[in-house]
Amino acid sequence: MENVVDGDGIDVHLVKIWNTDDIRSLYREAGWWKEEWDPAHLNLLIAGSLAFAVAVDCETGSAVAMGRVISDGSSDAYIQDLVVKSEYRDSGIGRKILTTLVTYCKALGITWIALIAEPGTEQFYVPSGFERMEGSVPMIFTSHSKGRISHADQT
Repeated sequence: MENVVDGDGIDVHLVKIWNTDDIRSLYREAGWWKEEWDPAHLNLLIAGSLAFAVAVDCETGSAVAMGRVISDGSSDAYIQDLVVKSEYRDSGIGRKILTTLVTYCKALGITWIALIAEPGTEQFYVPSGFERMEGSVPMIFTSHSKGRISHADQT
């Protein structure tokens, strides 16, 4: 576990495992958690990320923010799931998580780092060096899409 400490009562840790109740609470805070999901899978999500950062309130020991990087570790990296509990927002914690994740990627030689921002949050990322990717369109695979990929397509 790597630590980033700067005396504000919040420490950022890069982790490979964490309390799943804390992480589920953060996903709920962001509106990204579905109750039918199995919380036991959260530690697989954490361990499977190239980097998973958790901001911890030193007084309570609870996670108050998180973010992660998905990457093969050598070329591109995608930052996602960056969330800060509402009562801790506007205090620099989100930027601290973002900086920790970008610094980690750059230390590995990864310089192509992207993310998909929630609508209305773009200006949070700009001071950290992110800009809109003109000419790119985020897309998502859905099982109900036309032209679904089937097992027969893989042979």
